[in-house]
Amino acid sequence: MTDTPIQAPRRFRPALRLPAGIPASVAVCMGILLLVCTVAVFARVLAPFAYEDTDLLYRLRPPFWMARAIDSHPLGTDKIGRDVLSRLLVATQVSIALALLGTLIGAVLGTALGVLAAHRGGWVDELVMTAVDWQAAMPFLIIALAVLAFFGNDFLLFLALMALFGWETYARLVRGMVLSAREQGYALAVRSLGARPGRLYLRHILPNVMGPLIVQLTLNFPQTILLEASLSFLGLGIQPPLTSLGQMLGEGRDYLLTAWWLAVIPGAVIFLTTLSMSIVGDWLRSRLDPTQR
Repeated sequence: MTDTPIQAPRRFRPALRLPAGIPASVAVCMGILLLVCTVAVFARVLAPFAYEDTDLLYRLRPPFWMARAIDSHPLGTDKIGRDVLSRLLVATQVSIALALLGTLIGAVLGTALGVLAAHRGGWVDELVMTAVDWQAAMPFLIIALAVLAFFGNDFLLFLALMALFGWETYARLVRGMVLSAREQGYALAVRSLGARPGRLYLRHILPNVMGPLIVQLTLNFPQTILLEASLSFLGLGIQPPLTSLGQMLGEGRDYLLTAWWLAVIPGAVIFLTTLSMSIVGDWLRSRLDPTQR
């Protein structure tokens, strides 16, 4: 009779495993961002009602956890009977779309000016860096308020302001990285082979500095959301009948004592979205920046 070895009891292993190197907090934030992106894409399909439909007989209905009976409006209704859930979905779509477009346009503009300043040098470099220093010294919210007060409220003008927000950060970052990359061995070899400046920057230098640019984009995106929310909260951003998270927050501030959910729910969405994007951006910076590993 042979003795069978006694096996040590296996340790409990959770069924859900996170990818290596991703903390649990970052994974939760990624899940929140995935949910927000899904809502932003399919908001009109997921909305149970048309976001602009009104019904004064159902005004200021409470959300489902405060109502005594199950209602067709799970998150309640606002001051003129519009469904809060439907408006929240569409508002998230509008705010995310504006912030994404503004961030991408600002990144492209700042990157182009940074490359131009590094390539041309001289008075072009001084002009671009003077504009960068001027915008960095001025609070952009004051600039946006002055522009909107002088030229009036217009959707394209509002989008242009979103695009101008933060471009100086990209320009300063790209200029420094391009000046450093031009002296690297691969850039000198490409130039010695007779490559044109456009090919040098687009095919060789910019792909090698894309990591810090992506990190900066993730850090600038929540700031753009907060800028849109601030302007819409003050009544200078998205105008009715279109809605946004900042506009919902501004409309609900007068009902904090009687219908607090009108302001708290969109405010919570803004808070969770910006916090999640900031945490993921910090994590990406620590992963992509070799000096912080």
